[in-house]
Amino acid sequence: MTRTLPRLLAVLAAVLVTVPIAPAGALAEPTLTWAVQPADGNGPDGRRWIERTLDPGQVVTEHLAVRNFSDAAATFALKAADGYLTGKGRFNMLPSHQKSTDGGTWIAVQETVTVGARQTKVVPFTITVPRDATPGDHPAGIAATVTSTGGTVAVESRVGFRVMLRASGTITASLAVGDLTATYRPSWNPFSAGTVDVGYTATNDGNAAVTGRGRVTVPGLFGLGDRIVPADIEETLPSGNRRIEARVTGVWTFGPLRTAVDVTPAVLGGDQAGAEIRPASATVTVWAVPWSQLALVVVLFALVVVARTVTRRRRQRLARLLDRAREEGRAQAREATLAGSPPSAP
Repeated sequence: MTRTLPRLLAVLAAVLVTVPIAPAGALAEPTLTWAVQPADGNGPDGRRWIERTLDPGQVVTEHLAVRNFSDAAATFALKAADGYLTGKGRFNMLPSHQKSTDGGTWIAVQETVTVGARQTKVVPFTITVPRDATPGDHPAGIAATVTSTGGTVAVESRVGFRVMLRASGTITASLAVGDLTATYRPSWNPFSAGTVDVGYTATNDGNAAVTGRGRVTVPGLFGLGDRIVPADIEETLPSGNRRIEARVTGVWTFGPLRTAVDVTPAVLGGDQAGAEIRPASATVTVWAVPWSQLALVVVLFALVVVARTVTRRRRQRLARLLDRAREEGRAQAREATLAGSPPSAP
């Protein structure tokens, strides 16, 4: 099982694309299906992509294999371009109409290759690192492309793989934290804690592809029982960014709430020895007003006031009744005394 896993990964890495090779409207439209993989001189070598650390001015030769799974021969255009990550974190290459300025310009490959039906052809290509290349990662990709036409619309379909190029020198892993926001959401159940929704943008301002270990910290009531939630950052290329969202539950607090974000980047791939790691942090303060708890406190306070008022009035009424009873008792005693006295002499 362990020996078949690399082969399975290699097959999965080579994305297959099927496109018609006959004009739209034809009765039978044969399809073209192909894959492109890193290779050595003999064929696919099991790598998912090519990853090289090179010195400025260095020139190396690599290979790619174009595999035609169709029943007819086909000619493919071979193209290299700068690489980037999409908003969903998938690797992609610049479109053909957009000019490359970085790693894509380091790759030289023949313009086309013709591959017979159900055959594989290995094509060499060279990577030339400029002598003034800056240290760090310069992502690129290389693809086999077919353009199909249907009516007046031309559709370019391409399959390729990433070529991760790293120029030797000091590697800096750095993620800057920006656009930090925090929103406190109270629970309408007065016996449940509130929630803090935190969002921030992690921008790779270093020179290497990185991931990041993030942490969001929200203090508890009176600074006791801090709530800590991990908010890890997926692969981010130099100059790229990721939007991170985290939710912190169980927050008991009132008043200003200081939320902190801490990020520690980690270098992806290549030689990491001597890499400079730059942690980052940021804070934001929001006002937390637990309305349901405040409402409960107001109700309890009102009940206490009402209870005390009722009790005081009852005591006052009882005191008045006692005073009246005493006064009536004294009056009756005076009347009884007067009734029992002997008549005075004439």
